[in-house]
Amino acid sequence: MMAALAPGLVALGAFMAVVPLLRRRSTPARSLLTFVSFLLLLRYFYWRVTETLPPPALTLDALVGYPFMLAETASLVAVALSLLFLSRTIERTAAFDADRRATDSDAPLVDVFICTYNEDRSILERTIIGATGLAYGNYRVWVLDDGRRLWLKRLAGDLGCFYLARPDNHHAKAGNINHALAHVALLPKQPEFIAILDADFVPRPDFLTKTMSLMEDPNVGVVQTPQHFVNPDPIQTNLAATEVWPDEQRFFFDILMPAKDAWGVAFCCGTSSLLRFAALERIGGFPTDSVTEDYLVSLRLKERGFSTVYLNERLTIGLAPEGLKEYITQRSRWCLGFMQIVRSRSGPLSLSSRLSFIDRLSLVDAFMSWAAVYSTKMFGLIVPSLFLLFGIKAVQADLFELLRYFLPFYAWHALTMAWISHGRSLAIMTDVSQLLVAPAVLKAVLVGLLRPKGHKFKVTAKGGERSRRFVEWPLVQLYGSMLVVTLLGIAYAFIIDLRGEVIAYGGLALAWSIYNCFILTLVCVVCIEQPRQRKSERFERNEPILLDEGGRTRLSRLADISISGARFIDPDPPPIPEHVKCHVYGRAISAIVVRRTGDGFAVRFEDSMATRVHAIRAFYAGEYVRAYRSIRATPVGKAILLRLFG
Repeated sequence: MMAALAPGLVALGAFMAVVPLLRRRSTPARSLLTFVSFLLLLRYFYWRVTETLPPPALTLDALVGYPFMLAETASLVAVALSLLFLSRTIERTAAFDADRRATDSDAPLVDVFICTYNEDRSILERTIIGATGLAYGNYRVWVLDDGRRLWLKRLAGDLGCFYLARPDNHHAKAGNINHALAHVALLPKQPEFIAILDADFVPRPDFLTKTMSLMEDPNVGVVQTPQHFVNPDPIQTNLAATEVWPDEQRFFFDILMPAKDAWGVAFCCGTSSLLRFAALERIGGFPTDSVTEDYLVSLRLKERGFSTVYLNERLTIGLAPEGLKEYITQRSRWCLGFMQIVRSRSGPLSLSSRLSFIDRLSLVDAFMSWAAVYSTKMFGLIVPSLFLLFGIKAVQADLFELLRYFLPFYAWHALTMAWISHGRSLAIMTDVSQLLVAPAVLKAVLVGLLRPKGHKFKVTAKGGERSRRFVEWPLVQLYGSMLVVTLLGIAYAFIIDLRGEVIAYGGLALAWSIYNCFILTLVCVVCIEQPRQRKSERFERNEPILLDEGGRTRLSRLADISISGARFIDPDPPPIPEHVKCHVYGRAISAIVVRRTGDGFAVRFEDSMATRVHAIRAFYAGEYVRAYRSIRATPVGKAILLRLFG
């Protein structure tokens, strides 16, 4: 055992000795760690190919072992490509004169497009209020309504912005944007830039002033900013890990996109982006041959000499998918759209494309991440049980051999990813998130490659009723069955029919199966949707607030706050339903006491439009988003264990 663990312990010790001397943003430091990880990957891969494959013959061992090896090879290629791109990073800053641009009516005209189809009034109201409160001197806000709703037309007028609808929904979101582009192109005053906002993304006041600063380079066609969320995603909620683990998109937007930008291959992600109007006109607007028109627009602009840059600052705040079904729908749409891109004239192997080698390599990286990684994950759930139940030995190695070659790579790579990402990459959480969407993603891969045309755009539903517990039964049935089969395999091989071969080689299958049981259990737990009673996210505070109660002014301590209300810690709470004034958001807001708590009371803010406008703009301009600067594995593990056994 010690001989098997020794290489892994050496790798662990070397990493711990070297990493305190390195800086995360340093390209040489990142290159050193990723290069060592790549060398250890090659060492493992060479052993895997030369020592562990079944003899080539028409046996069950070979019929399972060789396809699994091909899938694993493709997955390792995906890992190698990700290491390459993560070896660099860039942090752009917005250099600008904010005071001048906030008041300068001669600044370049920006048209802000809010794209909507079927979202609730409360969601759209927040976005429109935020967009009409931007600190920029020359812009127009357009609500692009593909739902053709009369109440939304009235709301847009009440809040001082323009409203556009079209007679059909041809080409979904891309068609909606293109209809608006054609409209503003005919106006006496055409925009120089277009900002895109999804219906649920509220911009901060400095969204335009900061993104416009990067448009001073005429070769920049798109400035993309990250998507941050006011609410937890289903994994955070259902594992009760909201306070210790970030939403699944944080690795992509905080780590991967700056790395892609450093290589010149950042891409548009739709919402929270700023695009050059003249560049869009040159390519005929947003492409319509993919349901991920945002990624494709970057490729088409790149072919015309316009780059996409990434500004990693929190400038918009939206809603993460609130339910698991919506979460899966969103990921499968992204995958389907990318497969359509692969099959289009802008694909990585296209002879007609004018993309550079590094652009094509980035596309290959994304393709392997979708197609190879998810298939290998599913293979990994099946292979050990096949040995324990039927003696099918797809991997001809024992546990000690695997530890000798795989553990050094696994330890170094896991620590490298955790170091680069400030803890945003943990193997267990990655496995859970990938297995949740694996069936839908693999279906999207096949459908997108075999039939790339004729697919409808599936909108990610936001809002709606979330107050009841809900079980995603199809996934529970799939992964619950796999969990039962895995447990039966362990029981059969080590209790019912203990054989000499199992004693010799079963350690690998046993360790693998135990890990699979843990991951499958977590996946099933995540599939049990926990109810959410509050429609507005509340954020903890600890600050004194001036309270006006019937003409008597005094201090009370603010405990938490949302757009719609607040909770106070107060030894002398007002009675229900007393009307009070709370000095929050920079003004006195009228509220009504709705309940007493053990240490104070809670209020609901008045429902007037003026109050909502002020509260929404102040709330989204503040720091009311959970910040995860550094994530540690121990609190995450504790939260998971409490969710399982608490």
